[in-house]
Amino acid sequence: MSDPLFRRIFIGPVELKNRLFMPAMHMNMCRDFQVTDQLIEFYRERAKGGVGLISVGYATVDELSGSPANIGAHLDEHIPGLTALAAAIHEGGAKATVQLNHAGRYNSSFFLGGRKPVAPSPVACRMTRETPKELEPAEIAATIRRFGDAAERVRKAGFDLVEILAGTGYLISEFLSPLTNKRQDSYGGSLENRMRFGLEVVDEIKSRLGDDYPILVRLNGNDFMEGGIGQDDLLEFAVALDEAGVDALCVNVGWHEAQVPQIVTKVPRGAFAYLARDVKERVSVPVIASHRINDPRIARLLLTENFCDMVAIGRALIADPWLPEKIRTGRENEIIHCVACGQGCFDHLFKMKPVECLCNPRAGHEYEPQPAKTQQPKKVMVVGGGVAGMSAAIAAAELGHRVTLYEKGLRLGGQLHLAGAPPGRGEFVIFAEDLARQVVHHGIRAVIGSPVDLKTLEAEKPDFLVLATGGEPITPPISGVDREHVVQAWDVLAGKVETGRRVVVVGGGAVGIETALLLAEIGTLSGEELKFLLVNGAVTPDKLYKLATEGTKEVVVVEMADTLGANFGKSTRWGMLQDVGRYGVKTFIQAKVLEITEGGVKIEHGGETRELPADHVVLAVGTRPANPLQKVAEELGIDFRVVGDAMAPATVFEANHQGYNAGRCIA
Repeated sequence: MSDPLFRRIFIGPVELKNRLFMPAMHMNMCRDFQVTDQLIEFYRERAKGGVGLISVGYATVDELSGSPANIGAHLDEHIPGLTALAAAIHEGGAKATVQLNHAGRYNSSFFLGGRKPVAPSPVACRMTRETPKELEPAEIAATIRRFGDAAERVRKAGFDLVEILAGTGYLISEFLSPLTNKRQDSYGGSLENRMRFGLEVVDEIKSRLGDDYPILVRLNGNDFMEGGIGQDDLLEFAVALDEAGVDALCVNVGWHEAQVPQIVTKVPRGAFAYLARDVKERVSVPVIASHRINDPRIARLLLTENFCDMVAIGRALIADPWLPEKIRTGRENEIIHCVACGQGCFDHLFKMKPVECLCNPRAGHEYEPQPAKTQQPKKVMVVGGGVAGMSAAIAAAELGHRVTLYEKGLRLGGQLHLAGAPPGRGEFVIFAEDLARQVVHHGIRAVIGSPVDLKTLEAEKPDFLVLATGGEPITPPISGVDREHVVQAWDVLAGKVETGRRVVVVGGGAVGIETALLLAEIGTLSGEELKFLLVNGAVTPDKLYKLATEGTKEVVVVEMADTLGANFGKSTRWGMLQDVGRYGVKTFIQAKVLEITEGGVKIEHGGETRELPADHVVLAVGTRPANPLQKVAEELGIDFRVVGDAMAPATVFEANHQGYNAGRCIA
């Protein structure tokens, strides 16, 4: 039986070689709206990796619709860059489309030279903290024409189809939603009127390009916005788009302002596919499911169970551009899975940096010269089998060096196993397993359960040494810190310690918050229990929520700074702190720990001293380098590099990139 992922499919007259779609994502790789070599080579690599259809963008339709970091499609001068981009994707073997969009109230006066962004109505935007200008009827008509102009440029540049973004809270979404559309004319009020703008954009493009040029529309299945447009009305919009002659629908979820997490690792794989299934039951054109589809097993399931006709795999292809080809050739065990951390993609966007990837250090750097395979292999020794060490070993082996990897523990992965312990963070353990398989695949000799010392280095005599020995948790100089009920967060995350009912976590950074949530969820309903009680009507919805969020422990976090989770990325932090509230974790910020007593923790907070009762006290106050071999290497005259926590406290992103760069620098 053929793999359902590789059955051909048509979108209009365009035939695709498989059911895998790379949706448009912000890349921040354009300059002044112009396509760059960085963007071209990024997408060339994904096309070569075997995906059937790639959408780039979003692309602007006029000067108010985006920022200079977006792909430009609003002027003829953008056509040469678009042409080069389409050619690169075609040369790689994929079909190509451009997503056209107008940001509406999600744009910012910062990008518009002080001008206000525009929207259906002057409703303030929580995300930008600006109030947009209401579009006049003549401006609406002009915007619709500009969508048509941009679509003509897309076709002229050689793209196979055009995509319209009608979701995510951008302009077409804003017309659809009663939350942002307060108009009293033919574009506001009833659902029919609120759909009018989006449908007129479709009609304009069809009138320009004809019925033989396919149109794909990305729409929301649910906005997840209180007071906004819900699933039922969005289903009617999907039907209206089908009747208007669009050729395929990609089902998106949420607005950027929505309080429902949509893309982070805590979102279960394929969690929103039900929205695509509901659309598919109502329309006659191919439907694409999206969001948190990073594994071939879930992708196949969605196709075989008729949730959709295609699957959108976006960040999964940033993490591993060769994922489709690995599936096609039976090498699924070589896939590097996206962990949905947001550290290199979304967090970089907030910093106005080009997209990179925690899992794939090469992402965003495809345009840079790559070192050639060595003609003189060196004996490389890597000490430490965490993410930095494995990444260094793999990178060196790819260049042809003879690599031995030493790990003192009994498994590879290091702190990735701790990072994957909290609820909803299991993708980090999968990443550890992915890297461990790559170690085997590249023929790296792994010596497990073997500490390295002077004698080991003298026996190995490596030409190059990578020290990735990691860090160790800090024990702060607090009175009572040596009491038996004081433990390190690492030991809690590793499952080495069972705490009592009352727990105080000292330290409110990422590790402290994740440890607190791990403890707070103990005693809550499992997914299986929740489903059983819900299906059988055993308890009320309010009681179910209580059982799902109220555990058996009382957890308190104490933090010296004025912010909790400061070292989380922006795309992750808000959801983690939302869970802190939901699971009843009490927090004290700007609080100083004075003493750990036999029965609690004395703190100074708000000018007062108080004691927090505790059966266990968990320390989460950071790490320091554990690098005992650097001095030894220097004395032996071995060429070496220190990476990851062994050099300085590092995120997983930093550790993986440092290890990769260390391995690539070995000449």
